[in-house]
Amino acid sequence: MVLRGYVPTSEETLQTLAALRLQSLNSDFSTHAPFPRLEELFPPHVLHARLPAPRRRPPTKCRGARLRAGLLAGGLWGQALAKQRAERDQRLRGRLREEGASTMAAIVEKWKLLQGMGRPEAMAAYVALVREWPGFGSTLFDVDLRTSPVGAGPQRLWLGIGAKAVSLYKPGEPEPLDSFCYGRISSFGASDSSTFRLSVEDRDLLFETSQVDEIAQLLNTYLASAGTRQPPRPPEPVTSPPTSDPPTLPQGLCPVAGPWQHRPPVGSFHS
Repeated sequence: MVLRGYVPTSEETLQTLAALRLQSLNSDFSTHAPFPRLEELFPPHVLHARLPAPRRRPPTKCRGARLRAGLLAGGLWGQALAKQRAERDQRLRGRLREEGASTMAAIVEKWKLLQGMGRPEAMAAYVALVREWPGFGSTLFDVDLRTSPVGAGPQRLWLGIGAKAVSLYKPGEPEPLDSFCYGRISSFGASDSSTFRLSVEDRDLLFETSQVDEIAQLLNTYLASAGTRQPPRPPEPVTSPPTSDPPTLPQGLCPVAGPWQHRPPVGSFHS
């Protein structure tokens, strides 16, 4: 979750976490120690965020101009543009390598400072740092909020389901936009296969997500674990009821059911 950007924290802390991971894997620093790839230690999206955003060409309004541009694109002008794009991509790759080398050097310097720390201590220090995020222990789902408590229109958010509350986070932000203890939730269920409804007191929140069943199952699990009566379901079609033996509660940052289990690497993660 750290590598995939689900633990919002500073870059300095991310480097320290990477150093602690190296200490846990390889013990004290040594030039002969096996080195994992940087993307196995540090979130790649942080490096990509340092690169300049590509400039967008202004749209061509005139139909005749669009036609001329199309004809030019198929000739020498198109070849020149392709060469420019290739050169730009090469510069970006070079810049990315430089940023990666600089980050790895900073991680190694922090690793050297951990000399003498045993593997259990390194693991405990790692978890202690991650626990500083208030959302630690929650299961996070990527959702699009159609009825937003913070503004109009659909909004991409993290839906965090924890042992005591349901929280909404702006991706990458450490503090929740809103949080609802289970006593405030009057009902929940699936409006359809891709829409989850959560009723909180006098308002309904509609989430578009591909993980409707997982969200409902996790909510049922926490309610059953806490001995709380499940809120009444809305009249729309709902997900299947929980089994008599509720599944094991997710532990820490490695939940049983979460959106990352079948996700591609962070490089192709859409925030």
